[in-house]
Amino acid sequence: MENLEKFISDSLEEDIKNGDITSLSCIEKSRRTSTVLISKDEGIIAGIELAKQIFEFNSTNLVFTRFVSDGEKIKNGQKLLSVSGNAREILAKERFVLNSMQRMSGIATKTKKFQNLINHTDCKILDTRKTTPLNRIIEKWAVRIGGGTNHRFGLYDEIMIKDNHIDFNEDIQTTVKKTIHYLKKNNLKYNIIVEVRSIDELKKILQFKEINRVILDNFNINHTNKAVDICRNIFKIESSGNIDFDNIVEYAECGVDFISCGSLTHSVECFDMSLLILK
Repeated sequence: MENLEKFISDSLEEDIKNGDITSLSCIEKSRRTSTVLISKDEGIIAGIELAKQIFEFNSTNLVFTRFVSDGEKIKNGQKLLSVSGNAREILAKERFVLNSMQRMSGIATKTKKFQNLINHTDCKILDTRKTTPLNRIIEKWAVRIGGGTNHRFGLYDEIMIKDNHIDFNEDIQTTVKKTIHYLKKNNLKYNIIVEVRSIDELKKILQFKEINRVILDNFNINHTNKAVDICRNIFKIESSGNIDFDNIVEYAECGVDFISCGSLTHSVECFDMSLLILK
């Protein structure tokens, strides 16, 4: 995956640049070691495959062994992986691996908790663009590992008409018309997602069959039920805004197809783990 290789390369360059000066100064060039990564938490592990790719990136002598796979539920004290080889190289990549896996595992664990709550429905958990800059590729990967579904990856792959776009125009109908005209004029095909702030806005766009999905922005349960009744067989429906562990079941049971949660990536408790030197 080209983007993942670039992410790894850029991240290592950010941290190492001309060299790990500490290891260069006090660890012999030929020193070899064996290490093991231990979980100090419980939940869904994510980032094992990423760790393998990081340790093996531009390496000829590191030996990587996994004891678990991404998506497994693991316990405190459980061995996750081991890596052996040149000590300087392992230490240079250690923090990058830990930072990535700790965050990814926190995201996967939170996503799994959300999805498990609504497994009795047909609703799917979506992430958002509320990700750490330049880390979106691994954070959305972690959502998938946790059983969630990715929303659009960026501004370039789907059209999402939000409140700000509507406020720059006369109304929601004008905004949608402009969008459809732009796509037809330029012979482009993109999914169109439209965020609505009220039942009234929703009713104004029912005529546009080009729309693929509507987002019910900060709708309460009563208005969500009404919206589902109005457009159940017209558009896919997504609920968004202030949805958490306390109310997600109620929203899912309204019959919406998706629930998007920015907190999956922007408010997550990182997993605790440690890389131990064995010899």
